[in-house]
Amino acid sequence: MQTTMDVSGIIIETERLILRPLQPDDLADFYAYASVPGVGEMAGWKHHESMEESEALLTAMTARKDIFAVVHKADQKMIGTLGMHPVDDTDAELFPDLRMREVGFVLSKAYWGQGLMPEAVQAVIGYGFQTLGFEALICCHFPENRQSRRVIEKCGFRYFRKGRFTAHGLQKTFDDLHYIRKREEAEGNG
Repeated sequence: MQTTMDVSGIIIETERLILRPLQPDDLADFYAYASVPGVGEMAGWKHHESMEESEALLTAMTARKDIFAVVHKADQKMIGTLGMHPVDDTDAELFPDLRMREVGFVLSKAYWGQGLMPEAVQAVIGYGFQTLGFEALICCHFPENRQSRRVIEKCGFRYFRKGRFTAHGLQKTFDDLHYIRKREEAEGNG
């Protein structure tokens, strides 16, 4: 079942991170990591070649109101994004009675391997289940994206199907692997 959400005014803190709504002042930090080859491509979009390209995407993402900026407390830099998007039609049809969203994330390459994204995703899982009342969260990755797979598995999602994703910015269609985490499983296992 499709749900709505709005992150405006929402702030979630973890030990090392602040998750908050995106804002225009994030542009320089956004471009700094979005322009690095290999970062966006892991999520299905090409790395940015200009500040204007980043600005256009940041404006569009801000307007969606379902994407958090991931801010590193120690550096006070926006180092990634974490969205809670509507699920695709196939997943919605497979679980028609569940209130759910799809979690998607991107992290600056300079911060990979530090356990920051699992920390952020766990915080959003708690927010989604406890505050928003979602019954399930979906997460997907391309088969070759081992980093995202590790985050997804560390956060307790379980694989349930293979799908296809068209990345319009890359003009390519990919296999993608879909995982689910249900609220009752989270409550039962902590």
